[in-house]
Amino acid sequence: MKRTAILLCALALIAGKAQAKEELLPYQDKSLPAETRAADLVSRLTIEEKTSLMMHPSAAVPRLGIKAYNWWSEALHGVARNGSATVFPQPIGMAASFDEDLLLEVFTAVSDEARVKHRMAREQQGYVKIYQGLTFWTPNINIFRDPRWGRGMETYGEDPFLTAKLGSAVVRGLQGPDDSPVRKLHACAKHYAVHSGPESIRHSYDAQVSERDLRETYLPAFKELVVKAGVEEVMTAYNRFRGEPCGASPYLIDTILRGEWGYKGIITSDCWAVSDFYVQGRHGFSPDAASAAAAAVHAGVDTECGETYRHIPEAVERGLLDVKDIDRNLIRLIADRYRLGEMDGIDPWEKLPESIVEGAEHKALSRKMAEESIVLLQNNGILPLKEGQKVALVGPNADDKSMQWGNYNPVPNATVTLKDALQERIPGLVYTKGCGLVGAELIADNDRAVSLARPALDVNAVLRQVEGCDIVVFAGGISPRLEGEEMRVNIPGFSGGDRTDIELPAVQKELILALHDNGKKVIFVNFSGSAISMEAVKGSCEAILQAWYPGDEGGEAIADILYGKVVPSGKLPVTFYKSIDQLPDFTDYDMAGHTYRFMEQEPEYPFGFGLSYARFKYGRPRMRAGEITVKVKNKSKVDAVETVQLYVSKPGDSNGPVKTLRGFKRVFIPAGKSVRVSIPVTEDTFQWWNEEAGDMTPGKGRFVILTGGSSADKALRGRKVNV
Repeated sequence: MKRTAILLCALALIAGKAQAKEELLPYQDKSLPAETRAADLVSRLTIEEKTSLMMHPSAAVPRLGIKAYNWWSEALHGVARNGSATVFPQPIGMAASFDEDLLLEVFTAVSDEARVKHRMAREQQGYVKIYQGLTFWTPNINIFRDPRWGRGMETYGEDPFLTAKLGSAVVRGLQGPDDSPVRKLHACAKHYAVHSGPESIRHSYDAQVSERDLRETYLPAFKELVVKAGVEEVMTAYNRFRGEPCGASPYLIDTILRGEWGYKGIITSDCWAVSDFYVQGRHGFSPDAASAAAAAVHAGVDTECGETYRHIPEAVERGLLDVKDIDRNLIRLIADRYRLGEMDGIDPWEKLPESIVEGAEHKALSRKMAEESIVLLQNNGILPLKEGQKVALVGPNADDKSMQWGNYNPVPNATVTLKDALQERIPGLVYTKGCGLVGAELIADNDRAVSLARPALDVNAVLRQVEGCDIVVFAGGISPRLEGEEMRVNIPGFSGGDRTDIELPAVQKELILALHDNGKKVIFVNFSGSAISMEAVKGSCEAILQAWYPGDEGGEAIADILYGKVVPSGKLPVTFYKSIDQLPDFTDYDMAGHTYRFMEQEPEYPFGFGLSYARFKYGRPRMRAGEITVKVKNKSKVDAVETVQLYVSKPGDSNGPVKTLRGFKRVFIPAGKSVRVSIPVTEDTFQWWNEEAGDMTPGKGRFVILTGGSSADKALRGRKVNV
């Protein structure tokens, strides 16, 4: 009898479990594909609930177990706007490393910190607020076609090939291994497409470019991230493209992105970009908010950063929008929340400790990236410095922590400025700020507006302070308080986040020249997110370093290079022009005359340029057995890293690029030794514009391959090849 009772209980338990399993609704069944679950869940939502889930602050739907979520998070070069985190160098600086592997390490560290911060938010409040999610709107892979663009510092430079390779490394680092049970994070390729300033007209500008420029320059990085790197999100740009807002362009979205490239992921709008469709004085594309929402949803913009999607129910009621378009977009959003593990509370990275955030390992990684990003532009033999030399530190950027953080940045608990680092090495360091950035002190009213205080330059006072010092390290340049995204800045040389010229501010030129005329040997350390003309000061400087905005360990990295602990290896990811006279009109998006690829004048410093404490000699390249090889010799007594660059040109193509980067490799070469460097020939190497196909296709015929240490003709050795 007792055994029978036990058996009956067991059978009842099994039956209960079976019944519970049978009662599991499809959206609750973790064994089903994410799309199947998402489609079932969407079918149970009201139109108001659907609308609430398609904006960046995605509302909770408690009756179906959906928690509040926010799609908007930032990680341009560290987990931003979410408490303290490690600050890596600004992307334009990281691009100067030409180091895909290190960039992958950096963004793996960023994704680790992001997962920790997301877990902490969920544990503390049970849901996710803005900047605490798993969906990060980076990288910015627009082409930095003009140094006046304030947001260019967010990009990976002016070259499509370099941007594609480095952008792909960012995506892989953020999104994690493909074999993970859930996606680690989302990366987002932005801003699609043809968007490179000016900031002041981005809400109304209509980008008109040839199909060749579109396919040859503006789209390759997006294609690479979509087709090869598997990026999970794409953000549309503010501007119009050929008369239509990018977020409502059938050609960009349906024909190219989802059609030709087979993109299956999420599309999001830039913030409040959908309102640009109808707000007076902007695109004039839609008559009202409901029409704008309908246009974006119909085009396939799945989630909106902004508030125009609140008008979706009105658009449906007026017959402007079909529910099937809403469902199609929302299924993509919900499916991706399942694939992130966010809907089910799955987190394979839950054991990552909080101590990794700004931990020693990530700080060291930030320092290493800063070291690789710094570009030595000039050296008349003064560097590296020797211990015991009498060195003074002067300049407005010598002790500016927030300048080093760049924009879209975390705020770290500790930052090492150049002043901090040199004080460790030079007891009793002579230091004076000397002057403001622009001849007057900048006073930040908020993160996007600055005003000016009284003039702050007394040359004689500076000279008295540095008396007795033979060498002056001058830390100057500009600041993220002057260049960036749509800022309220309107002072000489700067307007709305962009620059109106590329000169070093006059007050800094005056002080550098005065120091030189007083017999000082000046080492100029330039901090900026864009190219600065050095024409006026390079004759007064013994050495020039381009430091970008180098992150929280930037001071240490610069000091290590100044004193030879680290041999500089950075290469310019943008052209440094002699003056604004070498630039076409800022609003001209045609590539003719823009960047090293189409420039016929001699720049101040060419794309790919960067000196070392070593000297390298290149042999002629050879192509055989599916690779291009070149012999490189280190003709110095210093072990060093050289970035070997491969360029391709096509004789007879008068409308094409003069030359274009198609490969690169960082190589360690011991002092006095030679190495043979091999760069594989891939489908990208000889891709060229095909007029008949209207696209880039594998090229045929006569090409020239060129290898060297920069894009300058005098730095390259070439060979004609038949393909």
